[in-house]
Amino acid sequence: MMIVAEPDGDGVPAGVLRGARSGPTALRIMVGAQLRRLREAKGITAEKAADTIRASHSKISRMELGRSPFKQRDVADLLTLYGITAPSDQEKVLELARQASAPGWWHQYSDVLPGWFEPYLGLEQAARTIRNYEAQFVHGLLQCEPYARAFIGIRHGDADPDDLERRVAMRMRRQDLLADSDAPTLWAIMDEAVLTRPIGGRDVQRAQLEHLLAVCDLPNVTLQIVPFHIGGHAAVGGPFTLLRFDAPDLPDVVYLEHLTSAMYLDKPTDLDDYSKVMNTLTIQAAPKEATPALLKGMLKEL
Repeated sequence: MMIVAEPDGDGVPAGVLRGARSGPTALRIMVGAQLRRLREAKGITAEKAADTIRASHSKISRMELGRSPFKQRDVADLLTLYGITAPSDQEKVLELARQASAPGWWHQYSDVLPGWFEPYLGLEQAARTIRNYEAQFVHGLLQCEPYARAFIGIRHGDADPDDLERRVAMRMRRQDLLADSDAPTLWAIMDEAVLTRPIGGRDVQRAQLEHLLAVCDLPNVTLQIVPFHIGGHAAVGGPFTLLRFDAPDLPDVVYLEHLTSAMYLDKPTDLDDYSKVMNTLTIQAAPKEATPALLKGMLKEL
């Protein structure tokens, strides 16, 4: 989805939507960027904007960065301050703000969803391209249900059974993204160790390999394996995910997940470094055409 931010002949932002895929996280960033452009075009300081909505400078910053939901009154007051007074023009932006404040599908799992992971789900939902490297475990979008249950059990084995099942259900719901009519492109690269590590035992390992074999047939998924025999490779720093978006207001993001937190990097130098690593990995890994044969070979050995 894209917001056309350029003003029309009267200086009013067009606010036109194109495309169908997005989510509240992406919309918040885009609406925030549009409010920032309007403010800067009028030469209005963030302090004056904050005074107008009876808020702090930090709130304006959070709004413009898409890091907080929007109140309709605040958006309307800011638009008026910025010279957007026609009801029809205000309504275009207000409607986007309403959509941006709506909870994503993952909200129903808020009781088992870590706060640091929620932004990633929103970005993943809006991404046009997802490029990922995994060193130990299958990426969450590609896990079969038995593998997901075993994997989640490693981290939350002492949790209530109902809690565990909700975590599994959330992961399965997340995978609906790949079957969407406007699904993103997923380019997943896995170390061979990911496929030989018997998470959940031999039967689960077999089910996961069979699932990945079926995934290879999806037109929007590319799966490559980094074999042991190549020795060291470019991704010495560990697993990471690169997200790219259609909307110009959404910069590429590098996602790094830790045990109890995550990092979101969008500085050009970081993006350049991780993109180079990913590009090198695509060359060092076995070609995608070889993946089905590699998976079938592993299945025969089980």
